[in-house]
Amino acid sequence: QVQLVESGGGLVQAGGSLRLSCAASGTIFSINAMGWYRQAPGKQRELVATITSGGSTNYADSIKGRFTISRDNAKNTVYLQMNSLKPEDTAVYYCNAQGLIRWGVYERNPYWGQGTQVTVSS
Repeated sequence: QVQLVESGGGLVQAGGSLRLSCAASGTIFSINAMGWYRQAPGKQRELVATITSGGSTNYADSIKGRFTISRDNAKNTVYLQMNSLKPEDTAVYYCNAQGLIRWGVYERNPYWGQGTQVTVSS
C-alpha cells in the first residue's frame, strides 16, 4: 500500500508563509512526478505545482513567484513553500504522486493524499 501523508497546513494572515510537506510511504522504487493541487469551496480542484524526479517544475500562473516546490527523492517527499499568501490561496491542498515504480512495475494510476487545509485571513 502507498500512502501520501501531508502536513504543514494551518491558518495564516495575508502576507504570511507556510510550508507544506508530503511524504509517500510504502514499497516504492521511484516516483516520476509529485505535486500539489488545491480545491477551494465551490470550485474544481486545480493544479498548483508539480516537480519531476529530475527537478523539472511547473507552476500555476496564479502562484508563480510566491510558491516554490521542491522534493527529496531519497525520502519520497515533496514540499511546497508558500510565501506572500493571499486570501484567495485559501483551499484544501492535496499532494499527488504519479508514475510510481513498485516491484518492477510502472503504475499509471495516481495517488492522492487526504488533503490539508490552508486558510489565509485578510
